[in-house]
Amino acid sequence: MAKLKFFLNKIWQVLKKPSVHYSLGFLVLGGFVAGVIFWGAFNTALELSSTEEFCSSCHQNVYQEMEPTIHFSNRSGVRATCHDCHVPHKWTDKIARKMQASKEVWAYLVGTIDTPEKFEAHRKEMAQREWTRLKANNSLECRNCHEFDYMDFTRQSDRAAKMHSTFLESGEKTCIDCHKGIAHQLPDMQGVEGW
Repeated sequence: MAKLKFFLNKIWQVLKKPSVHYSLGFLVLGGFVAGVIFWGAFNTALELSSTEEFCSSCHQNVYQEMEPTIHFSNRSGVRATCHDCHVPHKWTDKIARKMQASKEVWAYLVGTIDTPEKFEAHRKEMAQREWTRLKANNSLECRNCHEFDYMDFTRQSDRAAKMHSTFLESGEKTCIDCHKGIAHQLPDMQGVEGW
């Protein structure tokens, strides 16, 4: 404990010592400007890595699978992009997801999933990881657009209305339990729970 106190005291002595070459105002202003530049660069990189162009540069085959779905093109012109379904909107959750996604970028760079054949070999594993993530957060990304409280059951098929009113209201199931493969081709589902 005494060593820690000594160490912290030593750091405090260095921090409170006046700068020999620069004024305190210059250091504070310089720190502020550097912080703004860093924050701007960080957010720019964060937003650029959430674009369809960035995602599809590695995930070209799953991007092409999404093109014929209603999430890509529909009568109203509202379209879900990669980050709408795979990146949470809340900032802290987004940062956590980006850290997880860095493994996917690494896997592409080292050649684990850099060809369509290799990607297909890992499709089931990657899909299950994504389904588990969505299950754990109660399909948060789905609910950013599809709010249960605003569903008009009279405009749904009888089966969909029954399922939505029974399972979603009770909290027994979440969107991803029934809507796997809604925008992407399913992997071989043998051995997947619920199939």
